[in-house]
Amino acid sequence: MKNYISFFVLLCSFFAFSQTAQDSISSSKELSEVIISANRWKQNSKEVPQKVGVITTRNVAFHNPQTAADLLTLSGKVFMQKSQQGGGSPMIRGFATNRLVYAVDGVRMNTAIFRGGNIQNVISLDPFATESTEIVFGPGSVMYGSDAIGGVMSFQTVSPQFATSKKTAVSGHAVSRFSTANNEKTGHFDVNVGWTKWASVTSISSNDFGDLKMGSHGPEEYLRPFYVQRQNGVDVVVTNEDPLVQKPTAYSQINVMQKLRFKPNEKWDFQYGLHFSETSSYSRYDRHIRYNSLGLPRYGAFNYGPQKWTMNNLNVTHQSNSKLFDEMVLRLAHQFFEESRISRNINSPNRDIRTEKVNAYSINIDFSKAISLTHKAYYGVEYVLNDVNSTGINQNIVAGTSQAGPSRYPQATWQSMGVFLNNQYLVTDKTSLQAGLRYNKYILKADFDTTFYPFPFTEANIDNGSLTGSAGIVFRPTDKWLISSNIATAFRSPNVDDVGKVFDSEPGSVVIPNPNLEAEYAYNVDLNVAKMFGKSVKVDVSTYYTLLDNALVRRDFTLNGASEIVYDGELSQVQAIQNAAKANVYGIQAGVEVKLPTGFRFSTDLNFQKGEEELDNGDKSPSRHAAPFFGISRVAYANSKVDLELNFQFSDKVAFKDLAEEEKGKKEIYALDRNGNPYSPSWYTLNLKSMYKLTENFMLTAGFENITDQRYRPYSSGIVAPGKNFVLSVRATL
Repeated sequence: MKNYISFFVLLCSFFAFSQTAQDSISSSKELSEVIISANRWKQNSKEVPQKVGVITTRNVAFHNPQTAADLLTLSGKVFMQKSQQGGGSPMIRGFATNRLVYAVDGVRMNTAIFRGGNIQNVISLDPFATESTEIVFGPGSVMYGSDAIGGVMSFQTVSPQFATSKKTAVSGHAVSRFSTANNEKTGHFDVNVGWTKWASVTSISSNDFGDLKMGSHGPEEYLRPFYVQRQNGVDVVVTNEDPLVQKPTAYSQINVMQKLRFKPNEKWDFQYGLHFSETSSYSRYDRHIRYNSLGLPRYGAFNYGPQKWTMNNLNVTHQSNSKLFDEMVLRLAHQFFEESRISRNINSPNRDIRTEKVNAYSINIDFSKAISLTHKAYYGVEYVLNDVNSTGINQNIVAGTSQAGPSRYPQATWQSMGVFLNNQYLVTDKTSLQAGLRYNKYILKADFDTTFYPFPFTEANIDNGSLTGSAGIVFRPTDKWLISSNIATAFRSPNVDDVGKVFDSEPGSVVIPNPNLEAEYAYNVDLNVAKMFGKSVKVDVSTYYTLLDNALVRRDFTLNGASEIVYDGELSQVQAIQNAAKANVYGIQAGVEVKLPTGFRFSTDLNFQKGEEELDNGDKSPSRHAAPFFGISRVAYANSKVDLELNFQFSDKVAFKDLAEEEKGKKEIYALDRNGNPYSPSWYTLNLKSMYKLTENFMLTAGFENITDQRYRPYSSGIVAPGKNFVLSVRATL
């Protein structure tokens, strides 16, 4: 694996430096003129001490990601885990799931049932409706409160555009896309209608994905030799005609966005957005490849029901010259989430349906004030309320009867109230400081139903607070150097998933509620250095260290004195989420960009991270969400009509001894080493992307992905990645 990587990087480097620089951008622009808004306010990159990655609309149009999960991987700095085709759980700097914050148009997407296991909520976002994506690496609790430990992913969706004259302005796009690895059929259109004070944008996307085909060259353990099919009222194990096709993995999705904007004058700007996303039901593939003691599939069915997300968002911006603020932004939002799990053991008539619905309400009022030419303050308040409704139904599919069953969660509410202050100081023309504080109060109330499980409690009440802060410095000794450092704390308050869920985490284990939890805290320091060499070469390196204290982790537990109970027909070890460990993560992110003559460009992104956490006996275990060494190298060419890119993506292996303890029991998703132990092999793919401008209004995009047809499963993933894949897309512009 390392030889492949070294050869490719050497080849690209030789090609890059055999050219002379042309059409390069000035060093000052490369290092400082990117405007970001992931910290809620638009800021020049030279003012931000944290590392920030930006994915632009042009990146999305060129690379044609199928989902928002695939969109995040375009940065080269985010590792993506997938349990099924309809999924995507980002890993950033050793953290994932409910230790990362998702924000859409400045509104927090995280809910009280975001779990420590892998989550799929990011696929509810539509890449076609995304204007830019910004990734803040490291803690972001000062601005976003709970969960922002490993980073913040901020998605800015397309905004309505006004007409520049009295004549009505109409513009839009239509896109059609097809890919071979999963027989994808995608259609999209958007239209913007603008007047001088009013504007509207409408976006609709429809996706249909067939069963995903894996590559030809790789571990045999990944093959799909058979699958379960229901025939004449019986579960039958059917031979798979093509073991490379992962059955069942097909699903479909629709996304709709409607925005209205009204700007009566230069002081006021009103924007309302409606977002709607719904998937079909889809199989959780990693459960379909889980086998029982007889070597047969354990489940006759294990599906996620339709994943639904709706957001209503009103954003009001007001410009003022008052003593209190120069700009105020008010965000009022309501979100509705629905997800469900439908499972049935093989040849069992009993089907369990667990459905969760969350109504999330939020209010943010943010202010900015230029106190002087060198001092600017940002401050605000936030209130979030999550109302969780969870139900369970047990069905007999033979008798056709249904009855109430245990729910996954208690009926609960989770509230967060925060106030923050962030200051920026320009010490000199070369040095700026940024420091902030946030106090956050969180309240959780849950009512447990003891009808099905004999819990020794009927309710949980948590009422606590957290104080977090950050301080950073940006130093620019010359226009070719950018040095920054940041220290920060972050927290994650216990949510309903931590306190109250019941589920089987792995064969032979069951997680039960624990109402006695406290917040976990992170302490982070990082150092970032960027350097321009001449006018065409940029190198940046970031190092970081994070300590997680009082970590919420899954550990062995007891229920009424018993360490084992029968769950889903199997004697299972009792476990619960507990404040039971310390964990630490450290790593390096490095990047190189080289601008070449006549439109050529070379770049590479490399990511190394290492994490470990305490076990009950005091031993150390590798952290589950610390991804292996991974990265991407690219050689690109662009002119007025053509864009081309050849890229090489790779990931190192994770040996059995380096797997997290909780991963070692999931043999179904890993290859086996010579001793029969599970491990995650290294992998690479070679990919060719192209975009051709047919006319001013028509664009053709084509790609050949995984050219060498590698069979690989990214670390911790349940589904094998696509094999060789041809992608064709046509875009029309109005």
